[in-house]
Amino acid sequence: MPVNPLGVALRNRRAGHHTLAWAHPDLQAPENFTLTSPAFDHGAPIPDKHRGRLFGANISPALHWTKPPAGTVELMLIVQDPDVPRGKPATHALTLGIDPSLPGIPENALANPSPIAGIQHGKGPLGRRGWAGPLPIRSHGPHAYVFQLFALDHAPRLPGGFTLDEAIAAIAGHAIGRARLDGTYEIR
Repeated sequence: MPVNPLGVALRNRRAGHHTLAWAHPDLQAPENFTLTSPAFDHGAPIPDKHRGRLFGANISPALHWTKPPAGTVELMLIVQDPDVPRGKPATHALTLGIDPSLPGIPENALANPSPIAGIQHGKGPLGRRGWAGPLPIRSHGPHAYVFQLFALDHAPRLPGGFTLDEAIAAIAGHAIGRARLDGTYEIR
């Protein structure tokens, strides 16, 4: 594929990791459990089958985690790309209602609707619910996709199609643990 001049021009513009939910002051908590995926290692490229739906299968990767801290009532997953060339990271998944007794979720569990009972998706890019796989600007360079899993001491009750801001407000001060997995994706 030819080089995309827009991607090259915007290469040094990135929202930054400081804009992630992970960095939000109200979501600070001990990193007291781990998050992994059989699809990719921390810091490694995410396989093409998880790519966004315009050009790929848009299948969410399987995720596994160790036991969350005692007192966890619910888990919340936020997947964000902090390398977009604008002020806020792109949200690729926003999911509440994950049962903390589960050791993980299978591949494509972030589909809408989810095959996992109790999972509730908020609005991601362009109002879409569920998994929206990587789809960075061609020639912009590698993008990070940060999977952030928060252990909550209460189950927030949010209306269907909640936003990231609504979710953060509902869980502020209720994160008792967190785990993170970073993947990368690039379209040359």
